[in-house]
Amino acid sequence: MFGIGMTELVVIFAIALIVLGPKRLPELARSLGRGIAEFRRASNDLRREFMDATDEARVAPQQLADATQQTPPPAAPEPPVPAEAPHADTKRDG
Repeated sequence: MFGIGMTELVVIFAIALIVLGPKRLPELARSLGRGIAEFRRASNDLRREFMDATDEARVAPQQLADATQQTPPPAAPEPPVPAEAPHADTKRDG
């Protein structure tokens, strides 16, 4: 745990007991434990969110590649038909 050995933990505990006293030390330990548990829970949730996002990012290109292979390419659009011009030799009434 953080590279701290047993002797260092005993020294830290002894100093905390002297400074805080026997009445406040259990209360402090309880709140510290709750804080660490909340931090672990939040970090696990964040890690899970990142893993889900990366899994979706890996799946999406594969689904896109599968979709492009299964559907034929779109047909070329037909060119527009020009409107017919009036003929010069049309009969006139007159």
